[in-house]
Amino acid sequence: MSTTPAAPTRTRALQEVPALAALAVELLTSAGPAVALDADDARRLLPYWRLVDAPSGAALMAEGDQLHTGHMLLVLEGQVTVDSGADHVALAVVGAGQLLGELALLDGQPRSASCTAMTPVRAAAMSRQALQRLLEEQPALAAKLLALIAQRIGERLRALGDQLQMYAQLVQGLQTQLEARRP
Repeated sequence: MSTTPAAPTRTRALQEVPALAALAVELLTSAGPAVALDADDARRLLPYWRLVDAPSGAALMAEGDQLHTGHMLLVLEGQVTVDSGADHVALAVVGAGQLLGELALLDGQPRSASCTAMTPVRAAAMSRQALQRLLEEQPALAAKLLALIAQRIGERLRALGDQLQMYAQLVQGLQTQLEARRP
């Protein structure tokens, strides 16, 4: 897809808005017991994030985009639709606490889905440059963030596996029905 994401209305350092910085800390530490990211760790991550405001309907990411792969978003407020394919098949609706765009950030490959703001969205954006700076300045903290990202990717892959299993069962059921109706 050649659609380019719309520019957000504005960006600024996340730390400039204390209430949203506190929300980001809360969301980053609620990942579950598998990731050892505590409140101190999350606060030390704040300087690496930029606050992004996007209006309802804004394209945050476009499937297939090869040029705008250098950032990921942590949704702080609002809802985002994630869709894929020429028919824009809805894959998910996500909200606060969800990461978007982390695969492209890590591997530099084209975006694997489109993300559109359903409502006004506030998100924290981390660029590839900020991640690189984090890796150089605080490697242990960077490792914890990467573990968090890996956990989130794993959760999505497991959910996708469950969906594929369900689709396989539906197809098998339909095949059985078709075979029963054959003369």
